[in-house]
Amino acid sequence: MIRSASTYLMFTGQAADALAFYTGVFPESTSSVRPGPVYMADWNLAGHNVMLVDSPPVHDFTFTPSTSLFVEFEDAASLDAAFGTLSEGGKVFMPLDNYGFSQRFGWIADKFGVSWQLNLA
Repeated sequence: MIRSASTYLMFTGQAADALAFYTGVFPESTSSVRPGPVYMADWNLAGHNVMLVDSPPVHDFTFTPSTSLFVEFEDAASLDAAFGTLSEGGKVFMPLDNYGFSQRFGWIADKFGVSWQLNLA
């Protein structure tokens, strides 16, 4: 029987900064840091579990936009605020717009390289 499933985000020294950033963007989210020699944290966003981990060695890979966190909002103001903050220092793949499949959608990578798809329900 499966105990749990989480999205796993591996950073190289930026996990604590990323967690502080994400809890600022999504103040309704919750988090806890796991004790241990390597920084590990659990973050919950609207019932979705995300693990943030710092890997001591630097790797030849990083995040890819093809794997992203898809967040659906109830109101445009909250979506716009999150999009604005997450895109600062990042890269916009699809600016906020009506793309037919959604009346308001945007896709970005934040300053840490994590990809986000933000959608108005």
